[in-house]
Amino acid sequence: MSLLNNPAPPLEIDRWVQGDPPALDACRGRVVLIEVFQVNCPGCFVGGLPEAIDIFLKNRDQPLEVWGLATAFEDYRLNSLENLVKLLETGEVVGETHRHLAEMDMLSMDRLQYFIPFAVAWDRITRRDGEVTQEEVNDLIHRDFPMFDDMPESNRIWVREQVTTYLKQKEYSAATFDRYQLKGTPSSILIDKKGVLRETVFGSGQGLEEKVQQLLKE
Repeated sequence: MSLLNNPAPPLEIDRWVQGDPPALDACRGRVVLIEVFQVNCPGCFVGGLPEAIDIFLKNRDQPLEVWGLATAFEDYRLNSLENLVKLLETGEVVGETHRHLAEMDMLSMDRLQYFIPFAVAWDRITRRDGEVTQEEVNDLIHRDFPMFDDMPESNRIWVREQVTTYLKQKEYSAATFDRYQLKGTPSSILIDKKGVLRETVFGSGQGLEEKVQQLLKE
């Protein structure tokens, strides 16, 4: 079932690491943009976060909330709460993010050249018990294989087996990332003034500013 054009699910987070914004239910009358990233995600720091920061700075006088949500669905040693705190407090980056930004000359004194000016939360990351439900399998298939129902039966069986194996091997679950059925990072969540989830955007450079402006005009 698609989440779009329905009331946005509550954020299931561990804590607000930076800032303390109102709950989603208290943001009626304001557009909400949530930029979802991982600490060990070069594309988040080259594209996703700068895009969200630019929108935040340009629209300070508009009814707009911009928040960051750090999550982890891979590389759990690097995509950690500890490294998120270091990032927000000192600009320190790690792993592939550090390597890529250094190669692009985008670090100053080995630190990120910009800071994140809006509130940032840490997703609720919990260890999985190894059990896999059919609901989890169906949700992941719906998210990543939109043409699943049109596949030959042999292909559907193969996809279901692969998804089940992937979920069994997955160490942790990221509550809000999973709840919003996101495909990866960077991702942007757009919620309109009525609290309705209007769009989730995977990647950057896909007209996010224009999408925000359209919602602000409604």
